[in-house]
Amino acid sequence: MVRKSFVIDTNVLLYDPSAIGKFKDNDVIIPLIVLEELDAYKKNSDERGRNARSVLRYIDSLKLSHKGDYRDGIELPEGTKVLILLETGRENDFPLLLDRLSNKMLSICHQLKKKKERVIFVSKDFVSRVKAEAMGLEVEDYENLKSSYDQLHRGLRKIRLPKSEIDAFYANGFLQPEGNDFLPNEYCLLASEEKSSGVCKYNIRTKRLEPLMRIDKGIWGVLPLNVEQKCVIDLLLRDDIPLVALMGPAGTGKTLWALACGLKKVFDENMYTKILISRPIVPLGKDIGYLPGTKEEKLYHWMQPIYDNLEYICGASSGKEQGTSALDFIMQSKKIEMEAVTYIRGRTLPRVYMIIDEAQNLTPHEAKTIISRAGKGAKVILTGDPTQIDNPYLDKDSNGLTYTLSKFYNHKLFGHVFLDKTERSDLAAIAADLM
Repeated sequence: MVRKSFVIDTNVLLYDPSAIGKFKDNDVIIPLIVLEELDAYKKNSDERGRNARSVLRYIDSLKLSHKGDYRDGIELPEGTKVLILLETGRENDFPLLLDRLSNKMLSICHQLKKKKERVIFVSKDFVSRVKAEAMGLEVEDYENLKSSYDQLHRGLRKIRLPKSEIDAFYANGFLQPEGNDFLPNEYCLLASEEKSSGVCKYNIRTKRLEPLMRIDKGIWGVLPLNVEQKCVIDLLLRDDIPLVALMGPAGTGKTLWALACGLKKVFDENMYTKILISRPIVPLGKDIGYLPGTKEEKLYHWMQPIYDNLEYICGASSGKEQGTSALDFIMQSKKIEMEAVTYIRGRTLPRVYMIIDEAQNLTPHEAKTIISRAGKGAKVILTGDPTQIDNPYLDKDSNGLTYTLSKFYNHKLFGHVFLDKTERSDLAAIAADLM
């Protein structure tokens, strides 16, 4: 088998700092300009800065623990050889100007192609991959942490049954399903030709379909508007399911129900000590430290969708006139905390109801960092829409929300639901379908 040479772009190492060890029995080439970019990023206090420092420390440790040198290659136990490439010279036949780092990377790959039998450029930047492919270079996206969004299970299935079996489900309080292909905590919509129906959840322990938790008056004045939302409520109120993922387009109720159920659990049932709400600071492209004011003032505008939902819930539960007072009481209770994802690392959070909104903008490593912060008695809710991503190096298959679902879907501690129907307004629903 021909040994391949993988030239690794900086964005790959920032996305997955352990990527170097994932190219078994092949050569991993790290150009000097990649080290220089990592060196520039290492001063940052965000996830990219931490990943840059992690990669640089790892590269520095290779010389001490393995045979070889950086120029000729350091051999790792899994058969990978790691080389640091110093060549950056301009070629006469190279078609692009070396006015940007991405073009310099492509120039290096162009030079290596003349010396080695098979050179592959690996990058998370699709523009760089397009340029490389147009030049005749072999390219790959880094897919070690990818999972197919289109093949993810929806968390809710529809089953056609005779009316008599649905009646028996209501009478007995359970239904013994045919087959054994149900996921833990999967929801089912039972339907018959006679228009009778029922909603239930698969219990992995009893191997049966069982009714949802009974909710008579909604949650804090908010009522479910469709079957998916009923399943979401059931999932969020169950204390034996500490990790929940809610996916769907804008206006489907993901954040609203995460907050409403959190308020019930914290203020009504005292099951958790507080609600911790966080969102990735992505759209501006900078950490919140670049904004003026205190941390709370910096976070206020990023968390405005959260405040909007809280205001709606308080208005629904207390009436429009008392809604403002209820919201003030909630915020002054110190039982709701807003935090940037950047500052969750290193914390241990027991008995906390944690909502991570817009989780599709997390990398898999960021998602892992957040979930691993959960202490005893904590619950983590990830909400987002993997088809609407602001992070330039993520897509619907490589983001932290999709990755988390792909890893946990078959675990009894996890549950998820896709919400498809926009309930924000008729206009929002039409816009979601047409635009």
